[in-house]
Amino acid sequence: MVSYRKRGKVWQYEISYKDLDGAYKKLRKSGFRLKSDAELAASQVKSLYADIRQFKAGEIPLSVYFERWINLYKRNSVTNVTFIKYENTLNHIRKIFGKMPLKDITRTVYQERLNVFARNHAPRTVSAFHKQIRAALLDALDEHIISNDPTRKAVVTGVAVHRPKKALDYGEWQKLIHHLDPDQIPEMMIYLAAVTGMRYAEILGVTTSDINWQEGTVDVNKTWDYKYHTGFKKTKNKASMRKLPLDSISLHHLHVFVENHLTSPNAPLFLVNGHAMVSAEINQVLTNKLHALGLPRVTFHGLRHTHASVLLYQGVSVLSVSKRLGHSSITTTQSTYLHIIKELEAKDTDKILAILKNA
Repeated sequence: MVSYRKRGKVWQYEISYKDLDGAYKKLRKSGFRLKSDAELAASQVKSLYADIRQFKAGEIPLSVYFERWINLYKRNSVTNVTFIKYENTLNHIRKIFGKMPLKDITRTVYQERLNVFARNHAPRTVSAFHKQIRAALLDALDEHIISNDPTRKAVVTGVAVHRPKKALDYGEWQKLIHHLDPDQIPEMMIYLAAVTGMRYAEILGVTTSDINWQEGTVDVNKTWDYKYHTGFKKTKNKASMRKLPLDSISLHHLHVFVENHLTSPNAPLFLVNGHAMVSAEINQVLTNKLHALGLPRVTFHGLRHTHASVLLYQGVSVLSVSKRLGHSSITTTQSTYLHIIKELEAKDTDKILAILKNA
């Protein structure tokens, strides 16, 4: 319902409507010199926004709309981990867009705020952030809450990520494992990664009940969610569930560690005061250690590549390395370590020719 009244020398329109929660409210705007001007403005509002509640929704902050949107469309349709990612986006929206109404977010404004986010995030992260917001705003556009898509033709940038060395060579690997303190939680995790090739989440998922002291093996049967703190999770795939044989030295280090860090059989071995170190924390410990030893920087995941590279260069078959890493197929191993395999093939060719020559 629309009504008009004259306030002094200007006209005002008043539209009665129900808000998104069903409560009756009024939308007023004044300052029109003629009544016909007020009527035209009111009719434009009603024609552009079929439901006045949707017009009012255009005045709510992006963060409020996005929160309603993820609870309505995402909470029951995505995994808990994925929903947490949407919640992280919501927190960034609150910081970057503040209380800016949806209707005030133009393409220029959106690009400016996206650039702010990109100042300290990698392009891949910025792209994910942009895609989630864009999905919500396209729904807002379909519902006529906004009249234009502010995310159209947005340019995604980000901070270039410095790529450390992918893996240590054999000598560097030896130097690292011989200078680690197996009694320290972070350094024992680094040690295990270097001598087993286990993924970080797999190492965090190890409990004393997973260790078979008689057989000298570690049973990889679960992981620990260090990103979203949801506890134990399944392994990456079925092939990731495996028993890893340990050498006598590594088994001794692990035995001493367990004795000095008593935990219940089913509790994660490597929590620090009940806290699982996030990847940035363990990577910083590793970086500091490598720097102290005068070794090139690799990431914690790079220790997995190091382990595989060392085994391949030492003549272990690709199939055995694939099983030890828990790859879903040998093709994954071959594609990941193609450069090493080609080098080894070249050496094998020389050996073959030498054998035939001396036959």
